[in-house]
Amino acid sequence: MATIWKVDPAHSEVQFKVKHLVISTVAGNFNSFDGQIEAEQEDFSDAQVQFTIDAASIDTNKKDRDNHLKSADFFDTENYPTLTFQSRSFEKKQDNEYVLSGDLTIKGHTELVQFKVAFGGTATDPYGNYKAGFEAETKISRKAFGLKWNDLTETGSVVVADEVKIVLNLQFVKQV
Repeated sequence: MATIWKVDPAHSEVQFKVKHLVISTVAGNFNSFDGQIEAEQEDFSDAQVQFTIDAASIDTNKKDRDNHLKSADFFDTENYPTLTFQSRSFEKKQDNEYVLSGDLTIKGHTELVQFKVAFGGTATDPYGNYKAGFEAETKISRKAFGLKWNDLTETGSVVVADEVKIVLNLQFVKQV
């Protein structure tokens, strides 16, 4: 029988990084998200993963930039309030290393993506909750998801790079 594991948002984070002006990196977070893993195997080798992010929860520590990212130029959160991920496979490569493949949907565009996943293990917290920890990362083309806005500087450099790095540090709580 499959076990359900729910994401613990108090001990998890969803981050992204993108080059700005090709010379530095801007990082941000999504502060509101939900997800679960369903697995029969203790090593999660048969896991099915679902994840949803509230697009309007984007936070780059700059209100004006966040508002621009929420606009139709980028995420268009009024018309596309969520980003979703549905796994196709969770393949164990060795010890605690996996490849998670699935469909990522952003702004109505769905693409197959692969995350490199490190399984941190399991532990019981001080309140008796049994938890599992994972770190996952991937790189995507933002333009493939309809996030095409850009501008050029006076010297012809792009303002925002196409490649976006996504890093998730997640704890899941076993449901009983």
